[in-house]
Amino acid sequence: MGYTLTRVIENSDVDSLDPRVREALSDKGFGVLTEIDVSATMKKKIGADMEPYRILGACNPHMAYQAIRIEPRVGAMLPCNVILRQIGPDVEVSAIDPVASMQAIDNAELKVVAGQVRDMLREVIEAI
Repeated sequence: MGYTLTRVIENSDVDSLDPRVREALSDKGFGVLTEIDVSATMKKKIGADMEPYRILGACNPHMAYQAIRIEPRVGAMLPCNVILRQIGPDVEVSAIDPVASMQAIDNAELKVVAGQVRDMLREVIEAI
């Protein structure tokens, strides 16, 4: 089991794929709470040039609410990050696998919720 759900979209770029990713997230009840342009940040902070790399902090409020009610400190692991990374002419889209990230918390009820979120994120990745 890996720690991400990943798909490569051939002949694309981060900027044109971003709206499709956001739409697929929205279709599954996720909203984007945060956006980090890693490439721009690295250029500004340390002068490093890198391929486009964007992190979207996605959250499904219903699932987050369930998880927080089960385990209040789970908020340290939220939101679910979705990465868009340019690799030559292609874009790799990866989402964190919530089941893998919740391994540190010994709570069977929380793992059930994490499994449901993983299934939803897998459907998002497949829909892009």
